[in-house]
Amino acid sequence: MASSSRSFFRSTGVAIRLTLLSTVVLGVAYPLAVWGVGQAAFHDQASGSMVTDPSGKVVGSSLIGQSFDGSSSARWFQSRPSAAGEKGYDANASSGSNLGPNNPDLVKSIEERRAAVAEADGVSAADVPADAVTASGSGLDPDISPEYARQQVSRVAEARGLSESAVRRLVDEHTESRQLGFLGEPVVNVLELNLALAAAR
Repeated sequence: MASSSRSFFRSTGVAIRLTLLSTVVLGVAYPLAVWGVGQAAFHDQASGSMVTDPSGKVVGSSLIGQSFDGSSSARWFQSRPSAAGEKGYDANASSGSNLGPNNPDLVKSIEERRAAVAEADGVSAADVPADAVTASGSGLDPDISPEYARQQVSRVAEARGLSESAVRRLVDEHTESRQLGFLGEPVVNVLELNLALAAAR
């Protein structure tokens, strides 16, 4: 009986010590090590890839799309539509619309967007790129296609009193090629392009 009790208490003690050790190693030491490596080797990415304006003010993240609507929207390159949250671009509610391609509501919203974008950019509705009228799966895609960016050049240049060639050059400078040369498609980060646009003279 005494031997059985000693065995029980010994096993319990081992289990408690193992639990404490695992908690310290896996719950404290490992996360701190990962955080430390991230801050040392990939500081910008680990801190959210924040983007600042020339004054040093944080204006967003290069990884999260945002809206550039409003009374001066013609002066800015526009992002993809967003279904994240009630008003879109809500980083706390990342999601797509979850509507199928034949859903009448989705078809209607796409056609409405297509007409609005075509009118704003002065192009034919048939020439409007898909990413101008459809949200990404996350609803927070920070990038648009080079085609959609180039389509907006005339509108932005006119609204800002800049030459189309100058604005087109900014688009070219902010067009990122495929990752590793073969993964994905070329993209343009809208926030970074708009910051360069704001600094253009």
